Amino acid sequence: MHISDVTLVNYRNFSQSKFNFKKGINTIIGENGSGKTNLFRAIRLLLDNSLYSSAYKLDEGDFNRSLEDWRGHWIIIAIKFEDISNEEALQALFSHHVGVVEDPLHITTATYNLFFRPKVDIRYRLSELEEGDIDGLNAILDEIDIDENYETVFYGKSSVDFSDPEVYKNLVGDFDKVIFPATFDASLHGVWVPNQLSVAKEISFTFIQALRDVVADFNNNRTNPLLTLLKNKSGEIEKAEFDPIAKMVKKLNNGIESLKDVQTIRADIKSTIKAAVGETYSPSSLSIRSNLSEDAGKLLQSLKLFISEPDEDHEGAIHELSLGGANLIFLTLKLLEYKYRKDKGTFANFLIIEEPEAHIHTHIQKTLFDKLDYSDTQIIYSTHSTYISEVSDVSNINILAKKRNFAEVYQPANGLAKDGIKQIQRYLDAVRSNLLFAKGIVLVEGDAEEILIPLMIKKVLGVSLDELGISLINIGSTGFANVAQLFHELRIRRNCSIVTDLDSSFFDTTLEDTDSDKIKLLKIKSINSEKSGSIRKISLDELAVGNDYLSVFYARTTFEVEFVQAGNSSEVANLVDSIYKSGTKQKQAIKELSSDDISLFGRRVLIMANNVGKGWFAIMLGEYITAGTIIPDYILKAVLFAKPSFSRILIVNVISFRINFYEGFEDDLTIDFSEVKKGLISYFVEEIDIPALEKMLKKVIPNDQIIDFLNSI
Repeated sequence: MHISDVTLVNYRNFSQSKFNFKKGINTIIGENGSGKTNLFRAIRLLLDNSLYSSAYKLDEGDFNRSLEDWRGHWIIIAIKFEDISNEEALQALFSHHVGVVEDPLHITTATYNLFFRPKVDIRYRLSELEEGDIDGLNAILDEIDIDENYETVFYGKSSVDFSDPEVYKNLVGDFDKVIFPATFDASLHGVWVPNQLSVAKEISFTFIQALRDVVADFNNNRTNPLLTLLKNKSGEIEKAEFDPIAKMVKKLNNGIESLKDVQTIRADIKSTIKAAVGETYSPSSLSIRSNLSEDAGKLLQSLKLFISEPDEDHEGAIHELSLGGANLIFLTLKLLEYKYRKDKGTFANFLIIEEPEAHIHTHIQKTLFDKLDYSDTQIIYSTHSTYISEVSDVSNINILAKKRNFAEVYQPANGLAKDGIKQIQRYLDAVRSNLLFAKGIVLVEGDAEEILIPLMIKKVLGVSLDELGISLINIGSTGFANVAQLFHELRIRRNCSIVTDLDSSFFDTTLEDTDSDKIKLLKIKSINSEKSGSIRKISLDELAVGNDYLSVFYARTTFEVEFVQAGNSSEVANLVDSIYKSGTKQKQAIKELSSDDISLFGRRVLIMANNVGKGWFAIMLGEYITAGTIIPDYILKAVLFAKPSFSRILIVNVISFRINFYEGFEDDLTIDFSEVKKGLISYFVEEIDIPALEKMLKKVIPNDQIIDFLNSI
């Protein structure tokens, strides 16, 4: 039996979200604040039998903030189980309360739901309202007190998708139209499950929280995992085995009590009391006793763990370990706690691990979770770690994306054929999985783009790709389709730009009889490259058709040629002396790079790049990228597509950076930015819009790239 779906409606930062899980190991990926902890809390409310009863009393803060008013709405947490075994006891439990009856002889799927809803009197009054009676609705909602008028109940046997807005309206009501149901359709929405039949009592569920302050957890008797293990084992100790130890403890207590100094203190206390208050008010008896427990459970709890770091002989207490060492021990003990619970023979086993990577070396992360695979156990863990993600099966990944007041859930393998999933898995294993974490993606085909695009954005716009939440991924070829298919309405709903070259010829490729063999080879190579570029464009354009999350941006020729053509010949000219030692060649190269003829400067920049290697050429060129460098238009548009929205403060910062660039020229006092600066303040407080700001900038720097930037966002 395993969890196949978890649906969250109106719970914390989840408005209407659905997670899909598989047997074995499942991974939750998401940035800080995206809701990983909230998801695990929701699962625990249904499956963790160790939670205090107060945990089930939700409050206003548990409602999703996208609701205009939480009053009257429901929080729904729904879990669906699949592959339920045909064990008689399990079948009996599920057939009566949570099983979805498809075959009366064998329940294979079941649902278990938590509803946090208004009590019956509020629901009845809402159902009595006339359609469209907004005033009546508001009057009832205004009276609702969450402590007095809400309840937490458990249901099973539901057969609907609670993340469907229409299902929610049928169950809860339509607040806009003021239509509320008078009856509860048990055939769709489920039947009540009494507390004594809780699924949580019949399964093994272990939750390992994020490793944030392990030393404090070890010092707390309630959270110390060693004490939990010892308590569980203390009840299994045979009486005959422990009796000799109990006798030794009793003898030790007597020995401590009979010490001369202890008896002297006892006598001094008695005499001092009598001297102070007299015989009448003195205690009738007084003793000092050693209180070492003779109970197995309490005695075992006095044990402490001492450990040595790898390759060290000294054994120290937990607080002496490194953070990584302490976290690894804590995680190990929690895994052992899980094993002990599993050994008790429950119907199903679930292990939930929250962000286990804290302070743990990357090799340990990958090794640990590559081996973390227990039979008959479903494991769900959350992570920020790209190293752990690399060893995760892409079919078993859920990605959380933080939006304003809510989070979205993506399944990157959704709707893909097995071959497509294998291709993505191989790529993530072989390269890196940080594209799963990014807010936007730019895919490039070579080293030059990988090296220079981040530099140009930082130098020209004043913000890094990391600040924009964009991952730039070097595919190392033109095979973009395998990775690009991840970004789709059905899978990861984040913008992905493909940046590639069309390799169009920039010189006359007509073959002449007078051409030398070298020139003929060059022309033939250029013709073939142009044909390949045309075929590639057709293929990529077809890939992007109908996909709002994917767009392709083409260099008409190659990156190096487009860079010079954009107006950056002086940057490349700075490398001439490093690449050519001959004065004659240096002069010729400078002349060609300064030409307006693309056949001259295009050929020269490619000769220079090929001479030292395109990757090394890009590294050398990077030293001369400045705020005055011009970003080729197709690259700027690709980056801006990958980030579809900019905050006002980010736009203000970019414009301010460009202004500072111009004001850095002390000898140029002809540009007056005073009106633009006032406009920035007006824009920031939402008094004017981007077109108004753009108009101001055109008056003072009409040809600056900031105009293209504003036109593209």
